Amino acid sequence: MRSLLDLSFFGSGCHMDNDREKPYETMSVEELQAELKRLKESLCDLEETHNFTFSKTTVHIGAERAQAMQEEYEEECALHSGQIAKIEGILKGKGG
Repeated sequence: MRSLLDLSFFGSGCHMDNDREKPYETMSVEELQAELKRLKESLCDLEETHNFTFSKTTVHIGAERAQAMQEEYEEECALHSGQIAKIEGILKGKGG
């Protein structure tokens, strides 16, 4: 079963780090900027989905599931934030 926090469940086209076609270091500045934009939008979508889910369903899902969803959300945010920081560092090094 897919998680509510799995953005691909909602058709956002979110890709995890291991799904990328090529490493960030080999991407052009334009590709990196596009990937950075995609990741920032994906992180925003994740935050909006989490906020909506918790504001509408926390009472109905119970404490255990709510805790699991919170942990999943934090892991996803950390993953996206790490990828964003990595791309920003590479872009800085490339002068982009």
